Amino acid sequence: MRNLSLLISFLALFNVVVAQSPHGDLKGKDCGSCHNPQNWIVDTKKLDFDHSTTKFPLMGQHSSVDCQTCHTTLKFEGTPVNCSSCHTSVHGNTLSNDCQTCHTPENWLVKEILPLHERSRFALFGAHQTADCGMCHQNYEVRKFEPVQTDCYSCHAKDYFATAVPNHPNGKFSTDCTMCHDVKAVNWRSSNINHEFFPLTGGHNRPSCYDCHNQGSFAGLSRECYSCHQPNYEAVKNPDHVLGNFSKQCQTCHNINAWVPAQFDHNLTTFPLTGKHTSVQCASCHTQGYTGTPKACVSCHQTDYNATTNPKHTAASFPTTCESCHTTSGWQPAQFDHDGPFFPIYSGQHRGEWNACSDCHKKSGKLRRIYLYKLS
Repeated sequence: MRNLSLLISFLALFNVVVAQSPHGDLKGKDCGSCHNPQNWIVDTKKLDFDHSTTKFPLMGQHSSVDCQTCHTTLKFEGTPVNCSSCHTSVHGNTLSNDCQTCHTPENWLVKEILPLHERSRFALFGAHQTADCGMCHQNYEVRKFEPVQTDCYSCHAKDYFATAVPNHPNGKFSTDCTMCHDVKAVNWRSSNINHEFFPLTGGHNRPSCYDCHNQGSFAGLSRECYSCHQPNYEAVKNPDHVLGNFSKQCQTCHNINAWVPAQFDHNLTTFPLTGKHTSVQCASCHTQGYTGTPKACVSCHQTDYNATTNPKHTAASFPTTCESCHTTSGWQPAQFDHDGPFFPIYSGQHRGEWNACSDCHKKSGKLRRIYLYKLS
């Protein structure tokens, strides 16, 4: 009977406590789930409350923290789950208050710096990956990360002025370091120079920058071949570029590998080279230079026209349109289409009955008059 009385007293007290619970609504949980029936002491090792059913599962260091550290009142409902509600930022206003952006519940150490920086304004490449944070973030020691400039010169001005080979200030080098240096490189060596704005290939792959930058300045150098190669242009005698009034667009005939062999694609002009013309020396036709050269055959072959005696072109007043009878394959054999537009001599009764044009064309100038008559 005594035990029954104690049980009845406890149940009565329990009903009063539930009605006046300081924890608010615990959704059906009875006091015995957390408290010892003999007293109100809570044994955390015997708690059957599963924190993973809440909006804040306990992981890492949170699993060993005393409940009252986060639950500062007896009411558990509505406890904030954002980091900053418990953890005052040591970064001031220089970083986000969302701690999990950089940290994990395991500890405060930041292990993955590179992925974090990739989401920032300045991804880390090359030597920047191994650089100490304090080299850029001046207040790193007090955990302040104020925004810094992302252009190279803002951090590397001292390197710029200290460089003597070549001297950057005297050479008026650009302060945009990326014009010459690769951000993915691990040092400043010249092998990392990014010269893509003027590729250093072929003959331009010179051992010294000063082979081209010989004016004491690395700014404003022209990319035109002639600006560097004028002495080469003037020194060439076979053929003489100056007397021949050659184009100063060197790339027309030369490539970046070397000056010799040079090759000019005559097919790109209005006078493609075919037949015998392909093996003729340039100067044979370009006697007055390489611009404005006449394209008419007789302009080069007047001597051949005058020297021809079978038939004698001058006496017969042959037209000077050489292509009427000749081709670029050679002067011989020559062929004139006599049968079609004029008189059949290669067929019919006249076939084989003559040896030379003069067998029929006996009067000087008559051949030209017949030719012109038939064409009109």
